[in-house]
Amino acid sequence: MVDFEKFELANGLKVIVNTDTSTPLVAMNILYKVGARNERPDKTGFAHLFEHLMFGGSVNIPNYDEPLQMAGGENNAFTSNDFTNYYLTIPAENLETAFWLESDRMLSLAFSMDSLDVQRNVVVEEFRQRYLNQPYGDAWLLLRPMAFKVHPYQWATIGKEVSHIENATIEDVKSFFSKHYHPANAILTLSGNITTERARQLTEKWFGPILFQPVETLEIPVEPLQQSRRELRVEKDVPYDAIYKAWHSCSRYDKNYHATDLLTDVLSGGKSSRLYNSLVKDKKLFSNVSAYMLGDLDPSLVVVEGKLVSGITPEIAEKALDEELKKVIDEPINERELAKVRQKAESGLIFGEMNHANRALNLAYFEMLGDVNLINNELDAYRNVTSENIRQTAQSIFTESNCSVLNYMAKK
Repeated sequence: MVDFEKFELANGLKVIVNTDTSTPLVAMNILYKVGARNERPDKTGFAHLFEHLMFGGSVNIPNYDEPLQMAGGENNAFTSNDFTNYYLTIPAENLETAFWLESDRMLSLAFSMDSLDVQRNVVVEEFRQRYLNQPYGDAWLLLRPMAFKVHPYQWATIGKEVSHIENATIEDVKSFFSKHYHPANAILTLSGNITTERARQLTEKWFGPILFQPVETLEIPVEPLQQSRRELRVEKDVPYDAIYKAWHSCSRYDKNYHATDLLTDVLSGGKSSRLYNSLVKDKKLFSNVSAYMLGDLDPSLVVVEGKLVSGITPEIAEKALDEELKKVIDEPINERELAKVRQKAESGLIFGEMNHANRALNLAYFEMLGDVNLINNELDAYRNVTSENIRQTAQSIFTESNCSVLNYMAKK
């Protein structure tokens, strides 16, 4: 059970406080409700670019990291398709430093050509190193636009192509910042040695003066139902053939979300899982194989991917994979399997909440979903999933017409 208190400033900033006096630290998390899904198709990668730009200094504080480190703090950030998250941990006695730093870059981020050039070059280099010059790195750049035709999930957080970041102007980034980086589009959470009274005092002092700005209403196109199998075959300079299969599945809000999560764990949750035992260990068709769901806010994907053993064709590998998927469609999993994957999910939730940074992130995440109280319902949501729920979920997902397949072949 995670205890918390919640309040909201006049400018729309939502604040959630979890008090734990047993630690000398406080974790601060600021979630901005902007991700790749909020970008224009001709200007992608901006949310991720801003993850970097936000560390480039504000008008009053030219170096974000230096004062935080001097106060004993550490920080990081990440971007997803649905939101951008900034987090830090700091000794409780120095917490005001964190409020000063975070409020200043929300109020007055510095937009200099020097900062933009530096961070743009960093992101372009990351694009090239992680996605273009790394074996299998561009798999998602190929798979996403095959699975999604109208929804912005068709591009990765890094963006559609390098040129979108290379051509980003000061006017572009100023416009993106003003639309999305303001109190009403943010959730601030605190977990650790801080009272709600102290949190309210510091939040009012540092974030209260930032003016209210309405949240931009964004019409995100709904992805139409996929009617037939899609397939792409590419040859690249990689060591082994690989196969990626993606099926459209539910949104994070859907009642079948937890059943879908457990379904992927049944398939590939460790070396006792079905796909590993059958396709890697027994039939020796794959050197590795994994199944997972993306878990995005809007309806997203369940993916199975794996590297093939030398001499095995994609047709043989896919046929064997489909046979395993048919088993979870035809028969409910046994109680032992269900108990195993439930226990794994429960352990992840319980141990995750022991870390204050994770707790602060989860409070922000569930508030973004619409109800922070959901943080205390997750265990029951997993415990209430039945074998029949999982079978029906598999039945609805694993259909031929719902599937996109990427055969990623090594050059001969």
